Amino acid sequence: MSRFWKIALIVIAVIVVVGIGFRLLHKPAAEGTSRRGAGANAAAQNGGQDSKDGKDNAPVPVTVEPVVSQNVPIYLTGLGTVQALNTVTINPQVAGQMMSINFTEGQSVKKGDLLAQIDPRTFQAAYDQAVAKQKQDQALLATAQSTLKRNQALVASGYVAALDMDTFRNNVGQLQAGVTADEASVRSSKVQLDYTRIISPCDCVTGIRSVDPGNVVNTSTAIVTLTQVHPIYVIFYLPEQNLEVVRNAFKGGAQLEVTALDRTDAHPLASGGVLQVIDNQIDTSTGTFKLRSQFPNVDNTLWPGQFVNVQLKVRTDAGGLVIPAQAVQRGPDGDYVYLLQDDKTVKMQPVTTANEVGASHVMIIKGLTVGQQVVTEGQFRLKPGSKVQALKPGEVPAAPSAAELQKSKQNGQKGGGRRGG
Repeated sequence: MSRFWKIALIVIAVIVVVGIGFRLLHKPAAEGTSRRGAGANAAAQNGGQDSKDGKDNAPVPVTVEPVVSQNVPIYLTGLGTVQALNTVTINPQVAGQMMSINFTEGQSVKKGDLLAQIDPRTFQAAYDQAVAKQKQDQALLATAQSTLKRNQALVASGYVAALDMDTFRNNVGQLQAGVTADEASVRSSKVQLDYTRIISPCDCVTGIRSVDPGNVVNTSTAIVTLTQVHPIYVIFYLPEQNLEVVRNAFKGGAQLEVTALDRTDAHPLASGGVLQVIDNQIDTSTGTFKLRSQFPNVDNTLWPGQFVNVQLKVRTDAGGLVIPAQAVQRGPDGDYVYLLQDDKTVKMQPVTTANEVGASHVMIIKGLTVGQQVVTEGQFRLKPGSKVQALKPGEVPAAPSAAELQKSKQNGQKGGGRRGG
């Protein structure tokens, strides 16, 4: 064999040996990687459990709270409008020039306060003239009465004829009627004169005036509108299916408590309101009925025309079961909660909710009993049978112990396989 062929055979042998060595070196690593990937996929499919021995991973930290029993007030809610107790549009009762405006727009005025003054001179003159006419007729009446009295003494002596006595008596009667008419004229003139002083009819708040001093006004001129806001009404509406509940609660003149809330139902604007009246018919176009409540409104939190949400308390249920509203989850089959079991696992418990209790709790009428623990935070990491670490509200999860860390490490090694050839 020639030297060339010997060298070629040696090169081929070296290449074969290197290839076999390369395959032997990388085959165990690839298999280990494959086993680790399969273990991770199995763990993910098993919901956080080790794919080889089936042991659970670390418990899921969740916040739990107990089911409590308490007296639960039952409310009906509706949309309401604030309405002034009295709304008065001030119009003059006599025509004349407006001499002065005696209020500031938006001012609170008392009953009897002077609001405006119309020129009184013409009406004062008419009143003085009526008083003078009354005094004149009273003097004539006094003379006629004296004449009648003197002549009555002379009738018996025959010095005065009976016909003249009739004339004297009729004259007295005529003058008496005139004096009575004068009294009525004086009163009428006094009323017209008093109308030049425009007086507040109630304890009210003034609005924006529409007349300035110096304008000539008449009985069709609106000077200002007054609204009485202490106390104040809130008109609200409820669905017709609530009518029987409200009527039963309102029987016998019971004082039903009413609360006015803001637009977001988050903050009470006014409390201490009471239901006054239920309207006598149902609105067929909306299927609702109207109610009127009254509030003291001492601090002016309610204002005429304001829209509010209204809560009407119809009764109080004793021993109602209450849990935080955030514990209730919505599923395709209805509401449910995650219920803590004795073995520190959770299960899905269907529940039936009733009324809201405040802004953060809800009343349960079916599915739970007093003292059971429900999950309020961390539900997104749970499924039926998950093992949990139950925490109280505000409690921080405890750090894992060295033994737990070692066990978790061992489980991870089992799931990932061993390296080697």
